[in-house]
Amino acid sequence: MESIPFIAWCLEHLNYFTITLLMAIESSFIPFPSEIVIPPAAYLAASTGEMSVVGIFFFGTLGALIGASVNYFLARWLGRPVVYAFAGSRVGAFFLLSTEGVRHAEEYFVRHGKVATFTGRLIPGIRQLISLPAGLSQMPLAPFYLYTALAAGLWNIVLITIGWYLEHVVPMDQLSPMVSRYSTEIGRIIIAVVVIVLGVMMYRAHRRKSLEESLEDQEKSK
Repeated sequence: MESIPFIAWCLEHLNYFTITLLMAIESSFIPFPSEIVIPPAAYLAASTGEMSVVGIFFFGTLGALIGASVNYFLARWLGRPVVYAFAGSRVGAFFLLSTEGVRHAEEYFVRHGKVATFTGRLIPGIRQLISLPAGLSQMPLAPFYLYTALAAGLWNIVLITIGWYLEHVVPMDQLSPMVSRYSTEIGRIIIAVVVIVLGVMMYRAHRRKSLEESLEDQEKSK
């Protein structure tokens, strides 16, 4: 899907509708890189003014929510056996799915709870799959959409910033490799931040639990 003709088609037909459509595909289980959608759109917004960064942000995030909803409701309606069977099938392999990948996403979701819907969307390899365990666990829709929108919006801001900045730095034909470079580096920074945040949350949760157990022991000893 990252072939030159497909990238050229995306760049030639970018508008709010195609942004929504392509970002919905990117957020579902179909492998598709958001880096060839949002940064070029922001690049064009900066160079031509035909689209606004606010519109790109809104429709890019809307598309991410649509794609995540597809995964969520499919998992919720079909259930774990069907989801794992599909991931392990030839059709699933065509979409770069695997039982190991789904299991990894589910284990991540179980370890970190509902907030994994936010943090998981910022981690490559889990981003597109984290909606599946959310659906399998029948996570309430309100927090699911809230965390998904926050994470997708944050990632879109990063990509929009890259595209807008690069409009002043490189010509359009050099945009793709530069976006890949910058998004990879920023992605690593985001992953590091996520790991730190999760570590702090786990430490605070463990400390709170230890304090509660200590208070319970004190009450029993009285």
